[in-house]
Amino acid sequence: MELERRYTKNEILALYFNTVEYGSQAYGVKVAAKTFYSTSPDSLSIEQAAMLVGMLNNPTAYNPQFHPEAAKRRRDLVLTRMGQAGVLTAAEVAVQQATPIVLQYQVEKHVDGPETYYRSAISQRANEWCRQNGYDLYRDGLKVYTTIDSRMQGHAEESVDKKMKSLQQAFDRFWRNRGTDPWVDEDGNVIPNFIETQMKRTQQYKRLAARYAGQPARLDSALNAKRPMKVFTWKGDRDTTLLLSPLDSLAYYKHFLHAGLMTMDPYTGQIKAWVGGIDYRFFQYDHVKQGKRQAGSTFKPFVYLTALDNGYAPCDRIRDERVTINYVENGQPMEWKPDNVTREYTGMNMTLRYAMARSVNSVTAQLTEKVGWDNVAKYAHKVGIKSKLLGVPSIGLGSGGDVSVYEMVNAYSTFVNQGFRPEPMLITRIEDQNGNVLVQFDPRQKRVIPAETAWLMTYMLRGGMEEPGGTSQALWDYELWKKNNQIGGKTGTTSNYSDGWYMGITKDLVTGVWVGGEDRSIHFVGSQQGEGGRTALPIFGTYMEKLYQDPELDLKMGPLPQPTVKINKKYMCVTAEPRRRPEPVDSLVMDDLLEKINSGLAIPDSIKL
Repeated sequence: MELERRYTKNEILALYFNTVEYGSQAYGVKVAAKTFYSTSPDSLSIEQAAMLVGMLNNPTAYNPQFHPEAAKRRRDLVLTRMGQAGVLTAAEVAVQQATPIVLQYQVEKHVDGPETYYRSAISQRANEWCRQNGYDLYRDGLKVYTTIDSRMQGHAEESVDKKMKSLQQAFDRFWRNRGTDPWVDEDGNVIPNFIETQMKRTQQYKRLAARYAGQPARLDSALNAKRPMKVFTWKGDRDTTLLLSPLDSLAYYKHFLHAGLMTMDPYTGQIKAWVGGIDYRFFQYDHVKQGKRQAGSTFKPFVYLTALDNGYAPCDRIRDERVTINYVENGQPMEWKPDNVTREYTGMNMTLRYAMARSVNSVTAQLTEKVGWDNVAKYAHKVGIKSKLLGVPSIGLGSGGDVSVYEMVNAYSTFVNQGFRPEPMLITRIEDQNGNVLVQFDPRQKRVIPAETAWLMTYMLRGGMEEPGGTSQALWDYELWKKNNQIGGKTGTTSNYSDGWYMGITKDLVTGVWVGGEDRSIHFVGSQQGEGGRTALPIFGTYMEKLYQDPELDLKMGPLPQPTVKINKKYMCVTAEPRRRPEPVDSLVMDDLLEKINSGLAIPDSIKL
């Protein structure tokens, strides 16, 4: 009754037509007209309008694209009713009913522009809020304002594309020269029946298995039947028509390496760039938040964080030597003998900063035992890791649990934000169709570690560049070092080179990059190709270079923020801090030289730093 008092019949009908679902993701008559007929509502013919009206009774059953016969019967019923109402003459009804259904079908999206990973993430977050607050994102015509910076997003996508294209070429060449497929076991042997096993996990296989239940021959025939298929390729426009069977298609796609990148403002928590993979059209699995993998050595900073917050200093020393870690598991005594990546041990009494910069496993394992592996898990959770972590001796090397790029960026942001953990955010506000603000999302953060500890962690992370032999040294190849610019970072590589990571911090941004195969058994088999410093770090370097060179961004170079508290000078290790990429030096000579410097021994005049 209230509706009748406020609106005319035509107005009520217009409100209905503009919000109701017509099928094929079409909400509202404007979208429906474009979806089914590639036109606008005012240009619909009589029979086209009758078709859309008839569909409303059951948008799925009367969808002319998929059920043309049922749709025609429904359309003709609407035309008959129009004749009965005197809108059409009997002759006009007959002519319209004799008209065949001719569609110009194209699924119209609710939003303009290409499909992207960040759009999917934003949609999920917005729809979650709508469900909790009684709104429908599309029906109600809501406007969602995001934190994504389109310029940074563009640079991120370009950097991932550029580096992943060349990396894929190297990956294909590597396995082609070996004459085998890239899915291998712990010993480097090709896994038998890998594709067949993977196929059984897909929805496509389950549908075919249900259709051909008890008919194994027909099921096998369906799995091997070849048909034209559009597939992703790094060449040309990426759409190439091939004849492939379902098994061929799965094997084809398993050869690809994937990537995830996220950039966040560490002070506000606003996410500025989000690249969840190499192409959303073909790979919709999001490697920023949905995907979780072992973090390798990018998890080591949480060990050093635990130590620094409990009385250790960056200049404290632990010897690089082969060690055995004894522990108890399920009541049974166990031992673990961690290996350095090079399988070599220098015997140096290393500072913690130097050891983290060079990613020395033996030192990290000893320090983890000293501070307690359960405490390492606790501190990782404090600064932003949400995933479950196991308190095991090897947690410091990244084997305590799988984590996402999203979590790692959040955790590293806590170091830059002087000990405050920011809450990542993708949406700033949501408005109704009239521009009224329904909700405003403000930055949220919580103090989780002292400011002094946080600053010491940025000092430690700078070591990757400033300590000789640091694992971030390859960043000297990029134009990132003007105006006293400081970058901290950590590389990470998991066992068998299944995952490559790089986590980078600057005074304004924190960025995480992951690179790896869809399955952990798909990877390079050597550090020269597969370590994070060669897979993920180049994406970070290229991306940051683009950001600093973009005049529209006005991103300033400079040192990382100084702490609001006074730092004890005893924490500052004596170290050479090069302002340019150092010349190659034999590692053993450099180790010996550093040992002399740090021990206060005299240095011969012939040695120049």
